[in-house]
Amino acid sequence: MAFRFTIGKKIGTGFGVLLFFIVIVFYTTYTTLTDSTNINDEITNVNNPSVASLEELKLLTVRSKMLIFNWVYIQSQSDHPDKQKLNRLIERDYPYLIKKVKKLAINWDESDQKKIKIVFAKLSELFELHEEVILVLPDWDSYEDPMNVFPAKYYLGDDGDIYIKTAEILFELDDLIRNQKFNTGNQTENMQTSFSNLKLLTRWLGIMLVIFGVLVAFYTTRTIVRPVHKLKMILLTLSKGVFPKQTIKAKNDEIGEMTNALNRVISGLEGTKNFAISVGAGQFDTHYEPLSEEDSLGKTLMKMRDDLAENERMLEQKVKERTAEVVEKQKEVELQNEKISELYEEVTDSIKYAKGLQEAILPPDEFVEEAMPDSFILYKPKDIVSGDFYWIEKKKDKVYFAAVDCTGHGVPGAFMSIVGYNALNEALRTNDDPGSILDALNKGISKTLHNNAMGSTTKDGMDLALCCYDAKTKQLQYAGAFNPLYLIRDGEVNQLRADKFAIGGYFEDASKKYTNHVIQLQEKDYVYVFSDGYADQFGGPKGKKFMYKRFRDYLLTLNGKSMNAQRDFLNNTIEQWKGPLEQIDDILVIGMHVS
Repeated sequence: MAFRFTIGKKIGTGFGVLLFFIVIVFYTTYTTLTDSTNINDEITNVNNPSVASLEELKLLTVRSKMLIFNWVYIQSQSDHPDKQKLNRLIERDYPYLIKKVKKLAINWDESDQKKIKIVFAKLSELFELHEEVILVLPDWDSYEDPMNVFPAKYYLGDDGDIYIKTAEILFELDDLIRNQKFNTGNQTENMQTSFSNLKLLTRWLGIMLVIFGVLVAFYTTRTIVRPVHKLKMILLTLSKGVFPKQTIKAKNDEIGEMTNALNRVISGLEGTKNFAISVGAGQFDTHYEPLSEEDSLGKTLMKMRDDLAENERMLEQKVKERTAEVVEKQKEVELQNEKISELYEEVTDSIKYAKGLQEAILPPDEFVEEAMPDSFILYKPKDIVSGDFYWIEKKKDKVYFAAVDCTGHGVPGAFMSIVGYNALNEALRTNDDPGSILDALNKGISKTLHNNAMGSTTKDGMDLALCCYDAKTKQLQYAGAFNPLYLIRDGEVNQLRADKFAIGGYFEDASKKYTNHVIQLQEKDYVYVFSDGYADQFGGPKGKKFMYKRFRDYLLTLNGKSMNAQRDFLNNTIEQWKGPLEQIDDILVIGMHVS
């Protein structure tokens, strides 16, 4: 078999040489860094601490000389600070420093180890001399005896043992310090030399890597990348559904094999394209030969041709059948739409008629103006008919008015409002104050709706605020089921709270009675009763509820305005708040001004 320099061999050879140079650089760098780390550790952990400890030992020796000099020449007690410092130096500081230096000296050369041992011996002798002076001059009285002072001063003289011994120790320590500094300098110089060699080697190897990399890149581009790029352009052209106009010359490697295979694919796809065009045009008798026995695509195309011919015949028949069915269904849908439209009109007409019946129970405008001349009523049903209604009657020169919110809204609420209206009229005939009227109303509604019957699931009822106003005495009586009363006086809102049980739900509990509140009104007072529809309306920039607090704040701003202006303001405000959102409940607000 002839030798072939395949793509794998080409890439392997190039990267093998690159890897060889990289290993050399890595090994050299690693070795140099390891040696430098060891040198740096020795400088950090031995040389520098040794110099510092020797300097500290030298300073301790000088301090001991100064302190023993003060001990001798300055008469003092035994607890003098300098004497205490000298004692601590001998007993604590010196032993600690000796241990530290001995631990470091293990790493020194033999000559320096011998010198430090000599220094330790001389230091021991020096401090023995110090102790002799300390024993001679222990306290104040000892200085009075010349026999004690003279020998002590002799030790410190130019020819004294302490002076000589200290000078010898300092000389030895200076010599040791110079040796350690010299060792540190040598170690640092060795480390810098290693880094300089590494830098030079890395520079030349880097240049060689760049040159060789350029050669490998050029060779790879010429023999691998360029042919692959040509193949890529042909494949991109095929991916757009366009057949290339010329083929590529194949070489004797893997890319050459791919090129031959692609040329065969292109030739086969052109034949398949022509066959597909003929079949798509309805020429089901077009001849087609698969590329080989394993050509599953060719066999599939031939089967597709036969299936399409059969499907075309079946589809023509189904289209005829479906067309007939669609025509029949369309007639049925049109008939159903006509029936739905008729039913919708009938239901809408019925609800509109119910609206007229409901409006008939509401007090006429003339009666409202006569009974409550300085007042307004804001009434906004959610649907055509409403679950909220207002009720106004006169009895014994008193005006009774209520804002009533029945369960639900729309048609169910409207039915409930008629029941509530009749029950209110009946309760007024036998009772005078609002509390008694609500008790009677609760009883009547409960019996009517059987809310307390065994096993009943009906939860219908009413929330309302009922007032009785005597215009002559300006006395107002109020009772409420869930719905409070707002009294605005002197720029403040006073709330009379309602009882927290609805009309029609608690008749079985005889202990539950509605509270009758009595208030003495004053001129310029404003009284408001309402349902929950205004405060519960969603809207505003964030789609939240209007809320009772905002409702009270707006009522305060209406102080001094006419009642018609107040009604228009509240109506415009809630419409702007609601915006494009749907009204969620019936809205009812009744306002009265005391003049």
